[in-house]
Amino acid sequence: MTGLALVTGGGRGIGLGISKRLADDGWRVAIADLTLAQAQAGVADLAGQGHSAWQVDVADEASVEGLFDAVEAAEGPVTALICNAGVLVMVDNARPPLVDMTVDDWNLTHDVNARGTFLCCRAYARRRHRVPVENGRVITTSSVAAELGGYRSSASYISSKAAVLGFSKAVARELAPLGVTVNCIAPGLIDAPMLHVTSKETDNAATRAAAYDRMSANVPLGRMGTPEDLAHTVSFLLSPGASYITGATLDVNGGYRMA
Repeated sequence: MTGLALVTGGGRGIGLGISKRLADDGWRVAIADLTLAQAQAGVADLAGQGHSAWQVDVADEASVEGLFDAVEAAEGPVTALICNAGVLVMVDNARPPLVDMTVDDWNLTHDVNARGTFLCCRAYARRRHRVPVENGRVITTSSVAAELGGYRSSASYISSKAAVLGFSKAVARELAPLGVTVNCIAPGLIDAPMLHVTSKETDNAATRAAAYDRMSANVPLGRMGTPEDLAHTVSFLLSPGASYITGATLDVNGGYRMA
């Protein structure tokens, strides 16, 4: 099953890993990122033809609506939406404690992670009501931090990602009559730019390897995750084999959280 997949934050890290896998699967991929240059760099790494780059600020309503209008006018209806864009606010490579957290940091985190997911899902839902698609898919992105309370993440990040968990279930119920499945992925410790900013130890390859060895000791499978691990999961959720899965949260964390 293929079509047009829109990946927010698709120009690097986990988003780029997902975009590459979907392109390999035969999807036309529209990468949307905070800057057009980052989106274009991501598209340059994709196999196949028919891909496109777009600029979006997922926290801005007009930007999101403009993105969907432009993408669908140029490329046709979006079959699959992957809400990957996110932000983790750190202070000197450390999570700010609650007593020091500013309202601005709280708002920025929720604006991007929670409101951004809402705006993108709403834009997709509005257009699928007007122009239905076969085998529609929505993938949202939470975090193991939302399920565990976090270790390297701030209260604002944990709260915003917990909001995504519940919101995804609500959207799954609302879009089910359209035949659209909505599922959430919850990454664990993933070797990607967002994790890199959580520690000064990751400034160079040698110290990063040592730091990751220590973190990996807490993962039952004994290794850090990769963007490709998330990409394989998204590929499955977009496949016909996942057509009866909706409203679910898939943990992709090497056993870091076992219910």
